[in-house]
Amino acid sequence: MARILTVGAAQLGPIARSDSRAAVVARLVALLEQAAAKGCKLVVYPELALTTFFPRWYLEDQAQVDAFFEPEMPGPETRPLFDAARRLGIGFQLGYAELVAPGAEGASGAGPRRFNTAILVDGAGRIVGKYRKVHLPGHAEYEPQRPFQHLEKRYFEVGDLGFPVFRAFDGVMGMCICNDRRWPETYRVMGLQGVELVMLGYNTPLVNGAAPEPAHLRMFHNHLSMQAGAYQNGIWVVGAAKAGLEEGVEHIAGTCIVAPTGEIVAQAHGTGDELVVADCDLDLGRYIRDTTFNFARHRRIEHYTLITERTGEIAPP
Repeated sequence: MARILTVGAAQLGPIARSDSRAAVVARLVALLEQAAAKGCKLVVYPELALTTFFPRWYLEDQAQVDAFFEPEMPGPETRPLFDAARRLGIGFQLGYAELVAPGAEGASGAGPRRFNTAILVDGAGRIVGKYRKVHLPGHAEYEPQRPFQHLEKRYFEVGDLGFPVFRAFDGVMGMCICNDRRWPETYRVMGLQGVELVMLGYNTPLVNGAAPEPAHLRMFHNHLSMQAGAYQNGIWVVGAAKAGLEEGVEHIAGTCIVAPTGEIVAQAHGTGDELVVADCDLDLGRYIRDTTFNFARHRRIEHYTLITERTGEIAPP
């Protein structure tokens, strides 16, 4: 009996800085209801889905920064999404800015901690998994030469949970966020734990703010990284974008669902709120994991030591 999981990738159009949480959550609920009508059991939302992509601004007032963060999940403004999931019997993955207060579970040291986070929620509205972004792109200080900033290294700590996987939705689920998708280690670490479907949300500018890169390459590399991760690990990958012109910065769309063969089986057509749906057979990648990418049979870890011993490139003398 095939394990078919009907998944919806819920792309979001722009979110203005002035948009309230309640207004954004209403959009998320509307997409969830569309997913229910199409038979979905799991919906994947973008990175930082509750707010505009605030790392584009250099902010010195910490209170301004913290206004973009969630001190609890669910909180009063996000609870309607959890209630809708429970009412509809649909799970979801949600990206948001997480504020961990001193003394709270997961806190360390005297001050609060801040992460770029994703959670997995089941069809009963219960949080069953959490991931904190590991590969933070961008920079930490103001760079005046940029047309806009990318200050994730200023506003977030590096994730401290590794790349966990979770038994849910009759399979083994994993999560990563945006820039994580470009690093093969992301998928391989989860692949070594038997992951079958990886969910990721992203906010990716159409134009690289730091280097001259043609816009068409941004979308090409976006899909290339997800397709390679899917094929090289025999897994499904579901990517959900925040897209369109947001606060003066154009973001790519390209929300998609990628099969374990590396093929894109469903993709968004526009740059606004849009639901992309596919029936994902969680057993489809089994033959890939048993043959070409049979890790136990073919991996030679004695030759991979540089991966964990060295971070930067060092050329031979």
